[in-house]
Amino acid sequence: TLTVTTANHWMTAWLGLELNMISILPVIAKQKHPRSTEAATKYFLTQATASALMLFASTINAWQTGSWNITQLNNKLSCILMIAALAMKMGAAPTHFWLPEVMQGATLATALLITTWQKIAPITLLYMISNHTEPIITLSIGLLSILVGGWGGFNQTQLRKMMAYSSIAHLGWTMTVISIAPNIALTNIIIYMIMSAPFFMLLMTTASKTLQTMTTTWTHTPTTTIILMLLLLSMAGLPPLTGFTPKLLILDNLVTHKLTLMAATMALLSLLSLTFYLRTTYLLTSTAPPTTTQSITTWRLKPHQNQITAILAPIALFNITILPTLLT
Repeated sequence: TLTVTTANHWMTAWLGLELNMISILPVIAKQKHPRSTEAATKYFLTQATASALMLFASTINAWQTGSWNITQLNNKLSCILMIAALAMKMGAAPTHFWLPEVMQGATLATALLITTWQKIAPITLLYMISNHTEPIITLSIGLLSILVGGWGGFNQTQLRKMMAYSSIAHLGWTMTVISIAPNIALTNIIIYMIMSAPFFMLLMTTASKTLQTMTTTWTHTPTTTIILMLLLLSMAGLPPLTGFTPKLLILDNLVTHKLTLMAATMALLSLLSLTFYLRTTYLLTSTAPPTTTQSITTWRLKPHQNQITAILAPIALFNITILPTLLT
């Protein structure tokens, strides 16, 4: 990932992505189970296809313009192909089909890696070519991702698949604004990673994989349940929480660029995501399951995971960016 983020030459970036992909395959296939092997195979095939497409796009650009520099992607065809390849690498719609399947086959820790760390490299490349991208293409991919991310998460009972669709929807918000205001797109994806990491870590500590097992967390870890609820609401983008800030900035930028209809459509489509976030929140906090524990245990967390969650959760929940506005 660091090779990609520090690269100037397309071949170096491609090499970094290949190394990254080869390195994560054993991590996905670590469990001795057919499902994880299948997940690793699917991940390999899609990433290899995207890498080939990326190499093809950069070669066409070098052939036409004589430059291998990442920031000089001047050829129109290679720019379109590059956006398609990077969208496939990240798992943005319409090339999103691998993401829920791979995440379902992996462990929670690996799913966290796929939704956060594995997005850094393609996002960096998109950021570097953002001034050459066609706004109509990025807006279309973004809108479709928000729609797919909201619609796909509707009937999910598996938390990993639900988080995969949540990831697709957040990528949609990033894609829509990447060609208009790349800095805001970067802010959006960073904030998503900050919200996603403590959520997965808390799921790991409570060993919750489905909505059904999530309902019993209230009896033995009430504090965890409250933090999970707030993190879900933050991901949904509700105002007092951090998740609201990037959405507001994105909508503001779209309206400034006379894309009011687009902004309104995105705001309405985010209601789809809100539905399944609220459903999970309701299951977590408003349904009281039969008490299984005899003793009142208030906190059961492994100490080493506690620290990272303790650092990330407040950032994901307390909206630091709007504090100056509230104080004045």
